[in-house]
Amino acid sequence: MGSVFFGQFPRAALEWIALDKLVFPWEKQGWMHLYALQTSTAKLTELTKGSGIVEDYSLSRDRQSLFITTNIGDIHRRHIGQIDLVTQNMKMLTEGKSSEFNAKETANGIAFLRTTAQHTSRPAMLEKNEISLIGKRTKIFEKQKTPEVIEITATDGEVFNATVFYPSNYKKGKKYPATVFLHGGSRRQMLQTYHYSGYYSNAFALQQYFASQGYIAVMINYRSGIGYGTDFREAENYGITGASEVNDLIGTGLYLASRDDIDSEKIALWGGSYGGYLTAHGLARRSDLFAVGVDIHGVHNWNTELPTFASWYNQSFYPEIAERAFKSSPEAYLDGWKSPVLLIHGDDDRNVPFSETVVLSEQLRDRGVYFEQLIFPDEVHGFLLHQNWVDALEATYEFINRYIY
Repeated sequence: MGSVFFGQFPRAALEWIALDKLVFPWEKQGWMHLYALQTSTAKLTELTKGSGIVEDYSLSRDRQSLFITTNIGDIHRRHIGQIDLVTQNMKMLTEGKSSEFNAKETANGIAFLRTTAQHTSRPAMLEKNEISLIGKRTKIFEKQKTPEVIEITATDGEVFNATVFYPSNYKKGKKYPATVFLHGGSRRQMLQTYHYSGYYSNAFALQQYFASQGYIAVMINYRSGIGYGTDFREAENYGITGASEVNDLIGTGLYLASRDDIDSEKIALWGGSYGGYLTAHGLARRSDLFAVGVDIHGVHNWNTELPTFASWYNQSFYPEIAERAFKSSPEAYLDGWKSPVLLIHGDDDRNVPFSETVVLSEQLRDRGVYFEQLIFPDEVHGFLLHQNWVDALEATYEFINRYIY
């Protein structure tokens, strides 16, 4: 048995812990776990067990243990564990309603970064079984809520998870507008805490803000994302091969529209990169379901995006691939696009060409679809300037709120 190649994590691919013992990641059982191989005898031992992934690991100074970042036992957070390489036993060093990651060994314990649903990444120490936060520069928002986890059924019957924020003054029987955030990647997972990535930490914050302003704010973990095993990540016909993850998006819209606490005419979409791609899909395919959207540096035609990462690809040379790629793209469904959209992009984007937004703008104009643009000169994919993040997120809220209320 084996697994598909996946180069995103863990960061350390192989680690020699002794002259004849090798530690490496493998998805033998459908989850990214760690294994130890005794090269002299070919004995293989699985070091991590259970439903969940190892996302990062490092070897201790004395080479007797491993520190890991994992979601085993808490699928929508990250915690730090330690594996004794002599006994091969694993124990969790952190737990609870926080996420911990980037563990580094110190003289008396470990240092790491910690987030909760109330604060972004903050340095912390674990010494003598006690955790203490370092410094006071990270503001803690005590009134911010921890999102609930729900299950949603896609239009093709597949089940996936989402997290939900509710308004502070939530009342049963009242109908609220909803906003759906779509992460990028697509190899990502939104958590019940602020994210370890600044990009998604910002998105988590904006969804918190939407909820504080009277929205039910949802973040879906659609198929092809990480955290739920190999089969989920390597979903059939996802992305350029069929856009099967759009079934999750439309299923989310139908689910929200069916709830008695959501106004079915006030459901908004927003997301960046792959999330922009899905936002465009949602608006193009189901403008009757999604009232408004914000598409941040999204992909709109796989045939013009693919060469960015696969320089060998030329759609003229591969007509069958090109046809499937186009049918998997939002551009194939533009005639159904009616809802207004805000397009945000940096014009020096090296991941998603700026032309994706330029071409889409022309196509929407030709069809009489209302759109606005926010363009950042000399800006790249993951915005470098903090002010551009602020402007993009403020514009996202303002545009959605203008059309919802």
